Amino acid sequence: MNQLLYQTSWWVPLYGLVGAILTLPWSVGLVKRTGPRPAAYINILMTVLALIHTALVLWAVWDAPPDRLLIPWLSLPGFELWITFLTSRISVGAAFVITLLSLMAQVFALGYMEKDWALARFYGLMGFFESAMTGLALSDSLFLSYALLEMLTLSTYLLVGFWYAQPLVVGAARDAFLTKRVGDLLLLMGVVTLSNLAGSLDFTHLALWAEQVELSPLTANLLGIALLAGPTGKCAQFPLNLWLDEAMEGPNPASILRNSVVVACGAYVLIRLQPVLALSPLALEILLILGALTAVGSSLVAIAQIDIKRALCHSTSAYLGLVFLAVGTQQDELALMLLLTHGIAKALLFMSLGSVILTASTQDLTELGGLGSRMPATTLAYAVGAVSMLGLLPLGCFWAMLAWAETVWTTTPWLVGILLVVNGLTAFNLVRVFVLVFGGQPQPKTRRAPEVGWLMAVPMVSLTIIALLLPLLLRQWQILPTWAQFNPTVLLLLLGAGGLGAGLGGWIYLSPGISKPVDLVWPSVREGLAYDFRIEQLYQITVVQGVVQGARLTAWFDRYVVDGLVNFVGVVSIFSGESLKYTVSGQSRNYLLTLFLALFLALTVIGWGYWGSGF
Repeated sequence: MNQLLYQTSWWVPLYGLVGAILTLPWSVGLVKRTGPRPAAYINILMTVLALIHTALVLWAVWDAPPDRLLIPWLSLPGFELWITFLTSRISVGAAFVITLLSLMAQVFALGYMEKDWALARFYGLMGFFESAMTGLALSDSLFLSYALLEMLTLSTYLLVGFWYAQPLVVGAARDAFLTKRVGDLLLLMGVVTLSNLAGSLDFTHLALWAEQVELSPLTANLLGIALLAGPTGKCAQFPLNLWLDEAMEGPNPASILRNSVVVACGAYVLIRLQPVLALSPLALEILLILGALTAVGSSLVAIAQIDIKRALCHSTSAYLGLVFLAVGTQQDELALMLLLTHGIAKALLFMSLGSVILTASTQDLTELGGLGSRMPATTLAYAVGAVSMLGLLPLGCFWAMLAWAETVWTTTPWLVGILLVVNGLTAFNLVRVFVLVFGGQPQPKTRRAPEVGWLMAVPMVSLTIIALLLPLLLRQWQILPTWAQFNPTVLLLLLGAGGLGAGLGGWIYLSPGISKPVDLVWPSVREGLAYDFRIEQLYQITVVQGVVQGARLTAWFDRYVVDGLVNFVGVVSIFSGESLKYTVSGQSRNYLLTLFLALFLALTVIGWGYWGSGF
């Protein structure tokens, strides 16, 4: 039985792909009489089958060593390319989390998008999305992982631009796609180089190769930077972080997955590449720099947003920055635990926000308020998700942050400072959003807001229970260390940072005497944070202007140098031809005279050269 489960583990990504294909008759409008809901049911059924299959495989491999499944793809002299899948506790566990959250997001979408005319197309894209993510979790091949990352990029473009009749949505989808393509292009360079150097693209072989190889510093650094670029774009890290903000224009059920597991897929590939990245100290330093800048910067940007989805998507970039820091310090297991706890908490937060958006028909925080008594299940879900995401007892991210801070407390204590700053700023932001949405007096759009229907409430409440039970599961799986292993100083600092941020946020936004927006900093600083440190303008000044000026230089060179040289040759040819036609008389004696004079001149030149050389 276990052997059968091992051999069929590669079926898991196919369930979502099959669901997407079966959805096509409804997506393209061939079937109209039944409406689009059968397409949704088909995709949900395929996700349920994928979840059951993944659970069985996880049960089979829990106490077993990792096993690899090899499928030949390309064979050339001296080079063989395989599609390789890895069945281990980590890979199958990641696929299980992806299918579980995908199932909840799809059930949630039935209630959220029940009146959308393109419901079938949405579920087809969600199946495509799920297939790429589960394949990425099980993949042991960098070649396959790169192809699946490209599928994620395409899926992001299509889901962000789902409501393509809106110009803002079209621009957001284009920007998200092009931003990711920058990192993908550099990653492709690294993949090609690595295949030439290592002779294999399997992560298992690459880890063994990295232990034995000795590369020149230049080669190792260039290779590390190229491999780092792809995950930087996928995880929305500086300077390729703006796409996640743009992606919030898409439907909220897709944002649930995008902010919980899609960005984690890029970090997962980064973790698998960590042995190769360790060959370049420069790449590890860049990891730390990018992670630190994004973690602190995105946390500051989040507190200046008035769009409810953007207020939380920037915190996604911040937490992925912490994952970058963990990988940069070669703490892979802690990075995986942080991805798990953050993914559960962030999915729950976006479900609660989706309920608010659907009920109030607005994403503007200034138009919300007083929903706590009207939407109790949504309020509880947000509260549990917020506490699960912070370094506060006893839920989720607290244990991951505490374990991570323990490992760097003695070696790199400045990383603990970044962790405390991110924890405090995130607590401030989450409390700010909670008070503005669920506290205070009802606003015109929230006076008669009801609780959401059961299609949205059931997955939201179910995920709330999972978030509450997650620490117990981590303890049961013996992932968490014992209390005796924790440093009480680190524990108090982490709790103090989270408590200080939450208390400050509650005091500011619950105090009627403090004006809103909060006038604690200069307006220019608030605007700079609200517009993401003006990074878009920085793009315009640097990248866009560089491309424009380069294009102008190329056009000038093409017009005046290339075209000028070609035109000059043409004019010379015409002038020579017109001149030579007057020498054609048709008399042979003139031709002989011309030949004699040319020969005489040639011999004269050769003679001068001979006598001039001293002979």
